[in-house]
Amino acid sequence: MAVDSLWHHQFRIVMLGDSTVGKSSLLKRYAEGVFLDSMDQTVGVDFYVHFVEIEPNLRIKLQFWDTAGQERFRSVTRSYYRNSAGGVLVFDLTNRASFENIKNWHQDVIDTVKPQPVVFLLIGHKSDLEAERKVGQKEAEKLANSLSAKYIETSAKSNRNVKEAFQTLTLGIYESLKSGKMWPDEHWDGIKSKRPLITQPEVPAQGKTNKCWC
Repeated sequence: MAVDSLWHHQFRIVMLGDSTVGKSSLLKRYAEGVFLDSMDQTVGVDFYVHFVEIEPNLRIKLQFWDTAGQERFRSVTRSYYRNSAGGVLVFDLTNRASFENIKNWHQDVIDTVKPQPVVFLLIGHKSDLEAERKVGQKEAEKLANSLSAKYIETSAKSNRNVKEAFQTLTLGIYESLKSGKMWPDEHWDGIKSKRPLITQPEVPAQGKTNKCWC
């Protein structure tokens, strides 16, 4: 049986952030276990696939769209937003401007017509360059909270928290799927499922408690 057929759910995830923050390095480290000191800037969109088992006998296929950070490619990359279940917002801990632009990347996705919500994760990358840090952890956590996202600091070079970051996002999407906040739809490619789910219905508004991935 082909490896590609051995999955129960498929999640599409889009990588977002300024050019040179290390989106491609993160994905290459996670999906291929490789770190390259020098990588060409992404032109348009690159594609990665990774399989992960988040529970015994529950295999998830992750499809990653690695988008270019340059403004001239924005019209191309926007077309991938609406078919994504997850969004990874990446900034460079040594580059203040890349952090300040995160809200713009987040809003760009929110403003794109989408049939379903997106589960976001905020990543502060290049944590191995601690001496050059320009963004504090508490400040980044505050931003993540305002975006209803979890926050984690990573380094593709040292492999710090790379697996943990993508596992956090994968579990977030899966919980949204189980709770009924997200669902497979033949007209939407963000989530595909081969295994039926017994979803937990949403609690009525008057009795609902707020829950966010922050």
